[in-house]
Amino acid sequence: MKTPALAGVHPEDLPRVEAMVVALKRGEMQDARIVYRSRHRQKKEIWIESTLRVTKNFDTEEIDGVVAISRDMTEYKNLEQKLAALAALDGLTGLANRRHFDERLENEWVRARREGTTLSLLMIDVDHFKKFNDRYGHPAGDACLRSVASVLAAQIRRPADLAARYGGEEFVLLLPDADAAGCQQIGKRIRESLAAFGIVHDLNLPSRQVTVSIGGAAADCRGNQAPCQSLIAAADRALYSAKENGRDRLVMSGQIMDWARGKTA
Repeated sequence: MKTPALAGVHPEDLPRVEAMVVALKRGEMQDARIVYRSRHRQKKEIWIESTLRVTKNFDTEEIDGVVAISRDMTEYKNLEQKLAALAALDGLTGLANRRHFDERLENEWVRARREGTTLSLLMIDVDHFKKFNDRYGHPAGDACLRSVASVLAAQIRRPADLAARYGGEEFVLLLPDADAAGCQQIGKRIRESLAAFGIVHDLNLPSRQVTVSIGGAAADCRGNQAPCQSLIAAADRALYSAKENGRDRLVMSGQIMDWARGKTA
């Protein structure tokens, strides 16, 4: 029994490949190149790059088939995926970087509006970090940021959650489908976990150890037409309030203002 030419193509890629073959047979193009996944006898799945070209009847010049020259692109695709992953990470902490966070925030905001769900954000700032660097040196400062990052990473318990380094000593936690209460609970756990680390910081009074100020915001996205930056602005205002009121604390945006309407609560 003859095996169909496209039998091994991954089901998700098959429509693209079939559409291209049909377009070639119709004469819409003479040749094409496509990359797709395919089953392999020895490996579960490989990436294939195929160059497709139409064949014509010698006498009538009518298209009578399509031939393909293919090569294994698995190693290249694996390297491409690794490089893409590295490009999304902060080199010091291993968390997501600012660019990746911005992209995810936009995507999650659109999804939350479409599905009518909530989206929460925590902004975390290491208290008196400049003083820490001045006192203990930049290598110790880097180690401090990595420790804070590990505390944040430990709070990522769902696939959609994202911890990122926002810039300098500031971090963010993006929490899809989390309401204000859930967001606040995670913020409390962050402060408790960091306190358990007990990183010495003599110039950060009264605790004399590394602490963080946290601002949190939660948005009910049903019918919300505001841009996603409004969530950042709300969390940032709450963070500012936490720092202005003594640092080493968590403030939720609802405790200072109704951020969605921009009026004092």
